Amino acid sequence: MTKTYDVIILGAGSVGTPAAFEMARAGVRVLVIDPAPSAGQGSNKAAIGGIRATHSDPAKIRLCLHSLETFSTWKETWGDDIEWYKGGYTFVAYTPREEKILKDLLVIQKSYGLNIDWLDREQMLAYMPDLNPHGLIGGTLSPDDGSASPMLSGHAFYHRAKQFGAEFRFQEKPTAIVMEGGRVTGVRTDKGEYGAPIVVNASGGWAVEVSKLAGINVPVKPDCHEAAITEPVAHFLDPMVVDIRPVAGSANYYFYQHKTGQVIFCITPQPNIWGFDREETSDFLPMVARRMVDLMPRLANIRVRRTWRGLYPMTPDGSPIIGWAREAEGFLQAVGMCGQGYMLGPGVGGLLARMVTGRLEPEDGEVLRILSPERTFAAMEKLK
Repeated sequence: MTKTYDVIILGAGSVGTPAAFEMARAGVRVLVIDPAPSAGQGSNKAAIGGIRATHSDPAKIRLCLHSLETFSTWKETWGDDIEWYKGGYTFVAYTPREEKILKDLLVIQKSYGLNIDWLDREQMLAYMPDLNPHGLIGGTLSPDDGSASPMLSGHAFYHRAKQFGAEFRFQEKPTAIVMEGGRVTGVRTDKGEYGAPIVVNASGGWAVEVSKLAGINVPVKPDCHEAAITEPVAHFLDPMVVDIRPVAGSANYYFYQHKTGQVIFCITPQPNIWGFDREETSDFLPMVARRMVDLMPRLANIRVRRTWRGLYPMTPDGSPIIGWAREAEGFLQAVGMCGQGYMLGPGVGGLLARMVTGRLEPEDGEVLRILSPERTFAAMEKLK
């Protein structure tokens, strides 16, 4: 006999696991299915841990404000140490191009209540004296942003979701979305069949494969991004530092010192590296190391411990796709997080829980309109 649930979530990663937590504590009978052996084994394990609300897209601002509230109060509320650190984010400007971009974005960021300001050259150097002063114009600082451990927070969401009654089935691959009369009725896997009137696609880089099970094409393509971590050193750096100057091979790069002392860094490749190749390369470290040491010479002698590669599930405009599928009633898309699934996850999870329980809040209408699967994908998000 097929076991039935209120909701089945496909994917136990950055979005699916906090969604299960939010739904279960709202009283929803939820099942999470994932082909991996445990939670967070897809793109989540490759996340570097940064969490910010300083976006250019209002929907992402709203969602990440909710995420920041969740991460920053998690230990106090639930007792789990997820290594949250309120270090802030800073975007530096060394040319008029970055200065204009960042100052223009301040208008919309402040209009949505973000605690963010422009620091001139002297203020920026007083805040971060290790920055290269040559050519520095200034930058933005958002002190309420921060970082946490993707592994620890992922496990925290997973264990709390189970405490509230969520069920997880690992090492099961979905093979079909079961439908009757154009409406979802469940999921078939390589090990069984489960009934539910709602199925959530939270499958990250594998969103296209899962959507096709429901006869839907979704515009998500995985982009390969490389990252690294150093040895732990004494604390010297509070914020995530983001440099959006494009050069050959990378559109931008960013780094921060984790609460435990390691410096973690990543680049946005240019051009994009499309596909599912998660093998690290010999090109990444020499390219990003030169950029980081030029920006912050103090980093010259720190030793790198490990590099890795993860997938950024990209949409044409750099923003997620969240909403009910028109082609299959009861099929809910939560895909295309564009490499920001970790920071968006708790906010998106809360939104998905409100959607399936019919308890939407006034702000949710704007978010769902902006992130609708039916939008035109016209303009690229500026701080993706």
